[in-house]
Parts: sequence; C-alpha cells; structure tokens
Amino acid sequence: AMIGPVRDHIGLPTTPRPVAGIGLAIIASLGLGCGTAPPPSPRAEEPASSVGPGDTIPSPTPAQWTALASLPDWSGVWTPNWTDQVAQVQSNPLPWKPDYGARVARMIAEDVAGRPAGLFVNCLPEGMPSWMLINHNAIEFLFTPGRVTILGESDGNRLRRIYTDGRPHPDDPAPTFHGHSIGHWEGDTLVVDTVGIIPQSLLAVSEAAGVPTNGDVHVVERLHLTTPDTMVDDIEVTAPRVLTAPDRKSTRLNSSHVALSRMPSS
Repeated sequence: AMIGPVRDHIGLPTTPRPVAGIGLAIIASLGLGCGTAPPPSPRAEEPASSVGPGDTIPSPTPAQWTALASLPDWSGVWTPNWTDQVAQVQSNPLPWKPDYGARVARMIAEDVAGRPAGLFVNCLPEGMPSWMLINHNAIEFLFTPGRVTILGESDGNRLRRIYTDGRPHPDDPAPTFHGHSIGHWEGDTLVVDTVGIIPQSLLAVSEAAGVPTNGDVHVVERLHLTTPDTMVDDIEVTAPRVLTAPDRKSTRLNSSHVALSRMPSS
C-alpha cells in the first residue's frame, strides 16, 4: 500500500513529496532527554512532559499534535546509500580487538571467494547498530507525540521505538535487538541514545561479515537533513567487548523520489 507523507496522516499542512509503495514505516518521537547527558530544554513549540517507569501515559493533547508541524520534514521513504556504506567500511574501518578483527577478515575473504556467511538469513532482526550502519532496505519516519517509531522494509521485525516524552532509560532494561532508545531535538537534529542491546545483536560491516556485540553496547545518533532529499545519521558506537575504541561513522539516506529517479526506464 502507498504510505503518504507523515503530516498528511495527521492533518497538518506540508508540501507533498512522492513516496514509494513499499509497505514500510519508521516512527519518530519528540524531545527526550538523552542517556547520561542532562536533557536540553524542550523546543518552545513542544509542551514538556516526563514519563517514568510504571507511569500512566496520557493521551496526546491537541497542542502536542500541533507541535509536530514545527519539526523538519522527514516525510516519504528514505533509502540507504549503499555506495557510501561500502566506502566508509574501506576508508574508516572499525577499531576491532585483534581476535575479532581476524574473524571479520576471514569472513570477508570467504565472501570474496563466493562462500558468504549469510548473517541475516535466519529471520532474526538485523538489530542495532547494524541496522543503521549497513541496512540496504528503505525506511520511513512517522512523528507522533512522544515517540519516533522506525519501521523498515522486509518484515515486521524491522522496528525501532525512540521515546521523546522525557523518560529516562530503565535502570535495568530488558535486552532486545534494537535496544531501548530515547531522544530529543536539538534544532532540526534528532539526538538518539540507545542502550539495552541484546548481546547476540551483530556489529557487521556487510551482510556476510560481522560478530556479536557481546553486550555493554551504547549507541548515540544525530539524525539530520543536509539537503531536503539527503539525511545523515552520525553514529557513535561504543562496544567495549569487541572494539578497542568507539567507532564513528556517518551514514546517508536519500529520499524516495531521488531513489526512484535513478531507476532505469523501459
């Protein structure tokens, strides 16, 4: 089914953008405090709220829905830039611990020899941080009061929930493939802090080379537009059990009508 621009769904004015009918959705939340850093003041247009563990979450108010109109236009479908992903793996390699670097090198050699490992063929989620680093499938952002939800093409387990209602991370989050994410807006940049990633989730450089993170992973992202049709996700991954230092990369996504314009015509 065709998925229209986000603001069309909630009745807010915007300039329409063509989208691809791929049955995807990503949901984005508004203005959370981030991880260990103190949360900044909420955007002036956003009524502030704070939700703690066990609290009853009230229904969104008309003012909170209206506040969405002040956010940047991320409507439509966004496709990862595969060429840029490959270039970054080659020019900015991950700082692997020696044993893990050797394992990844062997997997890359097997892939080149025509014997790929097939890391993501078991119907489990790609998980964080790989989903935002090497994902090849399109995604869509949907802004709703207090949350950003990210759904990706492929199947129903490509989903992230980014809470922006002011809640902190749980003291002891239940580990999941995508972890527990909270975020806040700094101008037109969504800053996301993610913890609680299941140890089996992979840190991968391709769909054929990667290793489990083994726990204690912390991911910080800054998502923003550099042009109306180009999104950048500046990602810092701290994975002390497999990396010698935090890894920093910037992934790029193109809006749907840019991707469609590059498809060959008959």
